[in-house]
Amino acid sequence: MMWLYFRIRLSQCCALSCSVLIICLAFIVFRWKIRRKGSVMNDYEEDLQLSLFDMSTISSATNNFSTDNILGKGGFGSVYKGVLKDGKEIAVKRLLQNSSQGIQEFKNEVMHIAKLQHRNLVKLLGCCVYAEERLLVYEFMLNKSLDYFIFDEKKSMLLDWTMRFDIINGIARGLLYLHQDSRHRIVHRDLKAANVLLDGEMNPKISDFGLARSFGGNETKANTRHVVGTYGYLSPEYIIDGVYSTKSDVFSFGVLVLEIVSGNRNRGFTHQDHNFNLLGHAWKLFMEDKGYDCTK
Repeated sequence: MMWLYFRIRLSQCCALSCSVLIICLAFIVFRWKIRRKGSVMNDYEEDLQLSLFDMSTISSATNNFSTDNILGKGGFGSVYKGVLKDGKEIAVKRLLQNSSQGIQEFKNEVMHIAKLQHRNLVKLLGCCVYAEERLLVYEFMLNKSLDYFIFDEKKSMLLDWTMRFDIINGIARGLLYLHQDSRHRIVHRDLKAANVLLDGEMNPKISDFGLARSFGGNETKANTRHVVGTYGYLSPEYIIDGVYSTKSDVFSFGVLVLEIVSGNRNRGFTHQDHNFNLLGHAWKLFMEDKGYDCTK
């Protein structure tokens, strides 16, 4: 009986020890996450002088991320419209928790756009890191993205040639700033109609710098084994050899100009006389001295 008593007591002690150990480990992990979060937030606050939003503030502004407030979706997550307590409208980019855009990619986008100031670049107002949540807070763009207009038969009628020219010119100015006039030469790597936003006066602003890369000193190009971006806008040398530079953005800009002028997407374009995409169709018309037909 005595032996059985000691055995029961030993089992109870072991169970108690395991419980204490689990509690201690949970506390250590919790403290580590708090320190990690604080470290990340301090980096943004000190290095980038970027406003930090509380999760409660963003949740309240977006009505707890209501589906009615969704402005758009992508591989990264969703963008929500929000209204702060002072009445200011914002756009909140909520990255998927299991997205490949992790903390480093999130910080990459913040670092590339936080200090950029140009009328043709979307303004980043701040960010929020809470537990596994990663949120970017941008100025709200009343007229959504460029593709919302140019690829819609009815809405495209709202864009006359003067407006289309002004949009093209504005995108070019923003791109020139990134490539030549900013502190570091920045390659966007994902310039497309969906990443050009329009404000209330239809002024274009380049957005989404999650894939951007910067060059310092005399660097002009780089190589990668992991080609990212949107097919249809990527330059041949980038797709084939993984080489990207400011010229890659210029190629994407050229595709975008053709889409703005023609109202057709490069990918998915069809023609009854051939199987070329929009670029091939435009080149064919150019060689036949019928370049203006691309606008029809």
